[in-house]
Amino acid sequence: MAFSRNNHDALMSDINVTPFVDVMLVLLIIFMVTAPMMVQGVNVSLPETENSDSIATEDDPLIVSIDKDNKILINDFEVGIDFLKEKLITIFKNRSAKNVFLKADKNIPYGTVVRVMSEIKGAGVEKLGMVTLPLDTREDKS
Repeated sequence: MAFSRNNHDALMSDINVTPFVDVMLVLLIIFMVTAPMMVQGVNVSLPETENSDSIATEDDPLIVSIDKDNKILINDFEVGIDFLKEKLITIFKNRSAKNVFLKADKNIPYGTVVRVMSEIKGAGVEKLGMVTLPLDTREDKS
């Protein structure tokens, strides 16, 4: 009698990718559902201007915001006016470009905006951009 190998004793050398594909599809669906919910930024009612040109931004712009309650935020993190300069100096130690965009609510007193701008410039910022909305040209000029 000849020796025969039983196929049931052989090791399976193929990888079963079906569970991996299932997990990846579930993760993709979760990402697609949650991505629109992730809104970045602070809710600020921006002023409108006639000459609001868009400017080129770096990959990760630094945005200082002043909301309607006079809270100052660096990106999404609240900071007091007294610590704004120190915080910006610390942030710029790890950045090559020292550019900041300032978003201020249109109802904020002018003096508050100027004080924040002074603190930003005092931190060694090279370029300070103001974020505004384009003026609505549909208004009747009578």
